Amino acid sequence: MYKIAFIIVAILIVFLVIYRSGLGEYVTNSIKKKSMQVYGKVAPYTYKEIRQKIKDMGQDYTMAQYIGQTILFAVGGGVVTYLYFYNLIISLIYAVAAASVVPYINYLRCKRIYSEFIFEQIQVYTTNVIMEFATTQSFVKALEGVYSSGVLEDPVKSDVKQMIDMAYENGTINDSLTYMNEKYDYFIVRNMHQLFLQITNEGSKDASDSLENMSLDIDMLVEAVYRDRIDRAAFYKKFVQFGLVLYLMIGLAQIMLGDSYHQMLTLWYGQLLLHIIVIINSAFLIAGTKFYNENVGAE
Repeated sequence: MYKIAFIIVAILIVFLVIYRSGLGEYVTNSIKKKSMQVYGKVAPYTYKEIRQKIKDMGQDYTMAQYIGQTILFAVGGGVVTYLYFYNLIISLIYAVAAASVVPYINYLRCKRIYSEFIFEQIQVYTTNVIMEFATTQSFVKALEGVYSSGVLEDPVKSDVKQMIDMAYENGTINDSLTYMNEKYDYFIVRNMHQLFLQITNEGSKDASDSLENMSLDIDMLVEAVYRDRIDRAAFYKKFVQFGLVLYLMIGLAQIMLGDSYHQMLTLWYGQLLLHIIVIINSAFLIAGTKFYNENVGAE
């Protein structure tokens, strides 16, 4: 009878792999298809700088939240795996492993929040520079107006100040634009800078239509970004729910197998199959979390 149990668990593994592979592919394709068109690449800041900014924004986990999440992961991992193996030692090992994932998830969360913050700052930068230029008709004066207005925050504010200093030092805006393009490799930044470079070099007298079109492009891009953010959050919620349900499918197998399930637990290859189920499902949950939190639209 335990052979039948072995076969049923093996079928469960095959189902899990096929289902998760299809779901993982959908996650990858759907997110990248939408995000590649709307996200650019943020400069590679260190995690220490990112974490400090998250703290300044008041969005870092408090000690109580961090401890609470660690306990939740540990208890969840221990309880679920106990229902698989009915072995306290194995459950304790998985509980420790589940708790150890918390720092990585927080790391991904911080990167996502920081990436969203930087994009919002870039939106503010591009929109306000265009508005200031419409009044001053000078790119450097527009930068000074945006810098002094207080609408920007570091690190973007400091980089705008660097652009202004470079422009006065070199007598041209070329190096300033190159500096900002390399620091924030977003489509809207490059396109706006290219437009101002043409206006400056060609001496265009009336660039109002081009600037208005650029503003409309920025508005459309921002709308697409926020819509994509909502879609990704909704899909990730379903992704996690399905993952948790798949963990509990072993309960259905136990109901079908009865005592044969416990007999299977005495076999090393039976336990191996159960470990494979837990590890595969956990790996895909972590991969889905990574897809949701990272800036997947980066070039």
